[in-house]
Amino acid sequence: MRRLIVNADDLGYTAGVTRGVLEAHERGIVTSASLMVDEPAAAGAVELAPPSLSVGLHAVLDRGGLIEPDRCEPELERQLARFVELTGSQPTHVDSHYHVHREPSLQPAVAAFADRHGLPLRDRAVVHCGLFYGGASIEVESLLEILAGLDDGDTELGCHPGYADGLDSRYTAEREIELRTLTDPRIHARLDELEIPLIGWSEL
Repeated sequence: MRRLIVNADDLGYTAGVTRGVLEAHERGIVTSASLMVDEPAAAGAVELAPPSLSVGLHAVLDRGGLIEPDRCEPELERQLARFVELTGSQPTHVDSHYHVHREPSLQPAVAAFADRHGLPLRDRAVVHCGLFYGGASIEVESLLEILAGLDDGDTELGCHPGYADGLDSRYTAEREIELRTLTDPRIHARLDELEIPLIGWSEL
């Protein structure tokens, strides 16, 4: 049996990104999102996020360069405390901005942090699919192919929907294309045809 988590990174990055993430949840296939706790729009994102959206911690460990390994766990603990302060609950999962938790120097610290708090960690809890990113791969036809090629078991599909207004990022206009794709009726129809149910991290 195949099941799919569709996780939108960067919740709280800006008001426009947040609006796009929530729209992709309400009208599309996004089931989960990862919150950037230190961004100005984080508090507003928490207020707007519905209970149906699984919300995890999107750890930022690369501000001004990759964090030193000995500072990684204390910084994760700080960001977790901020998450709990904002949301009043534990995150449903943890991942990282630009996937820096995959860096060999940080991997042990992030894994230890996730284990200590009982948090599912991207790449470990379920298979992560990062094919839906940039260029032609974020168009509807490409996503339809990605869905058809999913393996048995649980998969997390990463995505970055949003509105680019005022966004200082190397990934801007692509977010709006992703949003259109993720809310296209053909995507939901294809999932139904393939009998792939959508789940959030909280349902694992």
